[in-house]
This record gives sequence, C-alpha cells and structure tokens, in this order.
Amino acid sequence: MISVSEARKIIRENIPNILPVQAKLEDCAGRMLAKDIIAPFDIPAYPQSSMDGYAFSFAEWKEQPVLKVIGEMAAGDPTQFTLAPASAVRIFTGAAVPNGADTVVMQEKVRVNNGMLEILDDQLIAGANVRKTGAEIKAGEMALSADAILTPAAIGFLAGLGLTEATVASLPNVTVIITGNELQQPGENLGYGQVYDANSYSLTAALKACGVKAIQIRRAPDKLELLIEQLQIALTESNIVLLTGGVSVGDYDFVIEAARHCGVITRFHKLKQKPGKPLFFGTKDQQLIFGLPGNPSSVLTCFYMYVVPVIVKWVSGKQGLSEQKVAIAGTYHKSAGLTHFLKGFFDGEYVSVLGAQESYRMRSFATANCLIELAEDITVVEEGTIVPIHLLPI
Repeated sequence: MISVSEARKIIRENIPNILPVQAKLEDCAGRMLAKDIIAPFDIPAYPQSSMDGYAFSFAEWKEQPVLKVIGEMAAGDPTQFTLAPASAVRIFTGAAVPNGADTVVMQEKVRVNNGMLEILDDQLIAGANVRKTGAEIKAGEMALSADAILTPAAIGFLAGLGLTEATVASLPNVTVIITGNELQQPGENLGYGQVYDANSYSLTAALKACGVKAIQIRRAPDKLELLIEQLQIALTESNIVLLTGGVSVGDYDFVIEAARHCGVITRFHKLKQKPGKPLFFGTKDQQLIFGLPGNPSSVLTCFYMYVVPVIVKWVSGKQGLSEQKVAIAGTYHKSAGLTHFLKGFFDGEYVSVLGAQESYRMRSFATANCLIELAEDITVVEEGTIVPIHLLPI
C-alpha cells in the first residue's frame, strides 16, 4: 500500500495535456480559457449616458444657464445629430450622447418649464454621467488572457464584445462501469440477496456537478470476459473510466485482471486510507482508469478525493475541492496507519464528525457538506484541534 500523498502525486503526474476546443459561450461556465481574447472594438462604441436626464454642453451652459430642450434620445435610438448651441436633449440610460454634448444632468436635479431647462445641480462637473468611448475597453486591448476561468461575469463580458464562442479546455468524456451480480435497478423488485444500485446515480450526479456532460453508464456482472468486453468498449469512448466494485482480492474481483488484459498500466493499487483502501489507478495512453471500491460511501469518498481533482484540473486548471482548516467539535479516536476520510458537517465555525461512518452507509453522507481528513499517524483528535476539511460541491 502507498500513502495518500503518494497517490495524489502519481495521479497529478499522469493527467494528460488537454486539447483546446471551440465551445459556445453558454457551455463555457467554469471552464479555462485556452486562447487570449482581444477586444474587436471599443466598449462603449459611442459616448453613452449613464442615467436618465438631459445632455448638454457644459461650457455653453456656463454661458447660457437656461437651455432649450429640442428632443430626446432613448437607448437603441440610431439617430445621429449635433446638438444646436444653447440647447439640451432629453436622454435615457444607455442612449448615445449627441455630438456637441459632453455632460448629462440627472432628471431629479432640473426644472423644465415650457421646454426650457434650468439645471439645479451646483455640484455638477464637465463630463458627468457620460461613459466615454472605450471606457470599458478599447479595440485591440486584451479582454481576457488564456488560463482565465470563465465565470458568469466573464461570459457576460465576452457576450458584450459580440462573441458567441470561446476557445476553452475540452471536457472529458467519462464512462462508469458498475460491476456486481447483486445489483438491481431502483424501481425494480428487489430479490433476496440483491441491493439497489446507488453508485451509478451518485456518480452521475457528482460528474454533472463537476461540469461533465458526456457520461456513459455500463454494467458488468462478475464475469471476467464480460468485464473485459465492457472495459474495452469504455476505452474506445472515454478519456476517464470509473469502475465500481471488483477491486479487492475476492474470487469475484476481476477489475485488476481485466485492466491488465486491456493494456492498462497499473500506477497503484491499494492505499493506506479508510474508507477506500483497495482503490486502483491505471493509465492507457492518455486515458485514466480508476477502480473504485463497491461500497457506496467508499465510492463517493474516493471520487471526491481522487477523481474530482483530475476533472477540475482538466476543466479549469484549479486544484480540486475547496479546502479549509477548522476546529473540530468533540474528540475523535482512530487507529494509526491509515488516513481517515470522515463524513462531516461544517457550520461555519466548527466541523462535526457525523455518525454512520461505515463504508456501506450513505445516510450520513446525504447530510454531509465536507470530508474531514485525519493523517495516518494520528490516533486522537481533541476537541478544538484544527483539522483539514474538503468542502463538498453541491
């Protein structure tokens, strides 16, 4: 068995180089930009009013305090004209400021009688309330550089530049192979000796939460030749393959042998951790293969600790789950020799160890919002001790 830190290092070293792809902006949220974006034009492309009010020439107003209102400009109005001397125009937020005007006064600080405008704002300065051409960005300037994460605001910014696509890191295709003779699908009658398959549901939801869209679910009974067949198919369709169950040393555990038959190079098998000790990781060319334990809690724990960092790095260049160091509520005892990942709940100040920590139990995982990591050499954690936690995505 190897340590958790060694396993993480091996996985990081085997993440392939990600090829960039063109994607629609609406599909880019959270993804990493793979190519610089240069502004194609000025934003705003014209002087623009930042509020509802009246546009006028500040210098002329200083000479002629009462101005004649000669019309109005609404947002989207394509009319272009030059403002006559000693005049003003009614203007609305986002509308183009006409030639000859350089200032806008808000409508609350004026008085208009018989079409004549009197400005009541003694604090007004030249250029007030006008967004200058290129104030946001000028044509030819860097809008966003490669490696930027496309947040909702970034996507809105690019849409404002008139773009409909961006060059981003590609999303991985993932195949999940569920193994086991005992598994029955939810909604079907449960026979004696059978359990319902929870792993395909939890992994699909977790993958979608990571932004993965191409997910294939395959199933294989506990027969070597049938598992080999499903794994061979998975290796033709996906960048990442996740297998659940069949990674231990029982008579019906065939994942390691099937992986070897399919040309997968074993990078490690078995970790000094609980739950999920029999975790397997292998590679074939640029593909990553994870053999996850079969118990639902172990599956999800190993997925969060080892698969999520790969996907997050792949998609956004980041490091995986958000981590914090916080005080633990209560005292916890564990044996030495294994790193423990405990289902926990963080209330913003303290983290509590939840009950039902056994690897087959999902009830406490359903209410957990973090995993508490306790190093292999620790045996007692006293109340108030600062411990690392990994915050789970929603």
